[in-house]
Amino acid sequence: MKDIRLPASHQTDIEFLIVDGVKLEVKRLPGKAGKPTLVFLHEGLGCLDMWWDFPARLSIISGCPALVYSRRGYGRSAPCDVPRPLTYMHYEGLKVLPDLLKTTGIADHVLIGHSDGGSIALINAGGVPAPGLKAVITMAAHVFCETLSVTSIAKAKTLYEEGDLRSRLAKYHRDNVDSAFWGWNKAWLDPDFMQWNIEEYLPKIIVPQLVMQGYDDPYGTIAQVKAIERQSAGPVTVRMLENCGHSPYREQAQKSLAAASDFFSRL
Repeated sequence: MKDIRLPASHQTDIEFLIVDGVKLEVKRLPGKAGKPTLVFLHEGLGCLDMWWDFPARLSIISGCPALVYSRRGYGRSAPCDVPRPLTYMHYEGLKVLPDLLKTTGIADHVLIGHSDGGSIALINAGGVPAPGLKAVITMAAHVFCETLSVTSIAKAKTLYEEGDLRSRLAKYHRDNVDSAFWGWNKAWLDPDFMQWNIEEYLPKIIVPQLVMQGYDDPYGTIAQVKAIERQSAGPVTVRMLENCGHSPYREQAQKSLAAASDFFSRL
């Protein structure tokens, strides 16, 4: 797949919406009439800006409009209190995301989630899917907690406290950098989080899914993918990516775009 030069129409400005009573930053990208909106849900340390140009490129390839946003406590969105409850992904999928879709007036849509965002997408799709949900794309989503995840997240804590991770994240999260990091890190490192599990939602997901994961993902094993594939009610397409860690949209952008494009062509 050839690289894409972003047109002026997809170099849009940030706006702010009140969703679930708090201010969230969002970006909307145009698309063709009649196409579903791609709704992007970022990872546990991510935000709107950290998707880079992937949403715009996928929007152009698919012809779909897109909505990208930062959850509370991330990017330029409203701050949040830390520690977060261990059910924070449930709240985002069952309460905040439905409110966001209602506030923006989005009808037909495809959820595209990375890591925590993928888990939130699965909770929504298997819990309170809107009538307009057409498909789900996840990258490195988790449906249960693994020892590998906790080990890598503990290493991230050291990098944040002793390395340059905080300064690198601060460029994107600004005043939210500490709430973004500790809200994610403290939850995953809580001993009780080893019991976290969202597999109960999978049998209720009837829409088609594209599940992507890198073979070298330090935060999750292929057991996550197999669980989604085995337990989901609807059809599941799996794309395991060589030479790829936790972020397919960044580490293997072209292959991720190609997989999503092929998935859309078969919907």
